[in-house]
Amino acid sequence: MRSDTAYRVPLRLERAGGHLFRFTNTSDETLRGVALTLHGSGVMGANAPARLQPGETLEVDIKGRSLARDAILVVRWFRPDGTEYLWRVSF
Repeated sequence: MRSDTAYRVPLRLERAGGHLFRFTNTSDETLRGVALTLHGSGVMGANAPARLQPGETLEVDIKGRSLARDAILVVRWFRPDGTEYLWRVSF
């Protein structure tokens, strides 16, 4: 069944000071397999795919000299029906 309504990214991104970034599930769905991949310059600790209940937050430490110029972050998750989504984040 096709819906004409766009699917809103269910995550809110906050820079929590320093190198800490917080991703909060703002939807009413449980997000499964939430994984982050950093491309370009910068360093991010390894993270196992997470499950985020509504309102839960995933924190990650990302360091880099010029993240805004030299890196992107890709966030991957699955909705309850198994549909995979990718969200490209620029710094």
